[in-house]
Formats: sequence, structure tokens, C-alpha cells
Amino acid sequence: MLSSNTLGHPAIHARRKRRLSRKALGAALGLCMVVAALTTWLATRTHIVDLGNEQQLSDSGLLQDWAEGAVIVMIRHAERCDSAPGPCLDDPTGITVAGTQAATRVGQGLHTLGLSNADVLSSPKVRTRQTAHFILGQAVPSAAWLESCDNPFADEALARKRPGHNLVLVTHNGCIDHFQRQQRVVGGERESGYASALFVSVDGNGNARILGRLNEPDWQRVLASIGK
Repeated sequence: MLSSNTLGHPAIHARRKRRLSRKALGAALGLCMVVAALTTWLATRTHIVDLGNEQQLSDSGLLQDWAEGAVIVMIRHAERCDSAPGPCLDDPTGITVAGTQAATRVGQGLHTLGLSNADVLSSPKVRTRQTAHFILGQAVPSAAWLESCDNPFADEALARKRPGHNLVLVTHNGCIDHFQRQQRVVGGERESGYASALFVSVDGNGNARILGRLNEPDWQRVLASIGK
């Protein structure tokens, strides 16, 4: 058995302190590595800019890209009948009366931006076709891939973007989510509200860059400021 003198020997205390120091150093280095990895991961994520903010709209370059026909805009359908208390337009699988009004306001906004050089497509679902009709004021061609909200959606969208022509897609939250996943958007920022629009710039090589999102209530206020 060790004597009390041995236990209290300075050399033993020194070894214990060194062991503790090494453990503390290891823990600190481990924490630094975790923080560095998290910082790097966050730096590679894409954040969604709120284009309802006039300064952020200006900084995004959307207006210039739109004028050049270099934009894809993905619009979620308006408020659906089966998940809202308001009266339906007609078909129970379609949108509400309030949804038609929201879609009309979005259409007014898009016409303010200009649709002379835009291609417009809709998902074949009733709610998206109705939304597209109230946005454009007329029937819109539909495409099945706009309701197949799976991994190829982003490639399908980019493949249909013609040079010098903006592309307006009326689709679903799940499809927009898939596009945002491919663009490494932070999980908590991927939800699209009814009739909201995600704007994406596409360069000459087909590379996409998310410019931001414009929510339906902000269209008229923001676009009215453009003409001032």
C-alpha cells in the first residue's frame, strides 16, 4: 500500500496535471474541429433572400436577369380547397376563391416584369392549372414532370429553359423543395407559401443560382416601387 507521503509526492501531482492538460487540450482541439466543420458546412449552404425587401430585390440582380430572359420562376399553386376554410372556386381538388385573387395579383406582378419573352407551363393538377389560368388570364400548357416532385425535377426545369426566354413554372411545394435541395438550400428555408415565387438565374452554361423568393402579399408593393 502507498503511504500518504507517496500519494502527496510532487512528481505524482505533476503527472496528473499533465494528463489532465492533455485531456483538456484534446477536448479543445476536438471542439475546434467540430466548430470548423460546422462553419464550413454552413458556408456551403444557400440562403433564400427575401425579395419583398426592396434593397435585397435590387441587390439580387433579378430585374436585369429578367430583362435578359435569364430567369426561371417557380410558383407554388394558390390556396387549395381541401386545406382551407374559405369557399372553393368550383372543383374540390382545386383552389379557393381567395386563391384565385392571390393568383391574379401574382399575374399582375409578372406582367409588370414583362411576359413577352416568357414560356409558361403548369402541372396538370387542377389546383396548378387553375392557378396558372388566373395568373395568365388564359389556359396554360401543362406538363406531367411538373407534378412529379422527385430528384430529376431540377434537371427537367433547366433543360426546358430556352436562351433569352424566361421560364414560368406553376408547380408544387415538393417540386420546388427538390430544386432547392439540389441548390443546397438550408432546410428551414425551403418551405414555399401559397402562390409564392422562387426566382432562379440561369447563365449561358446552364448553371443555376437562386436569386430569392417573393411571397404573394409583397408583389404589388415591391413592383409598384420599381416604376417610381
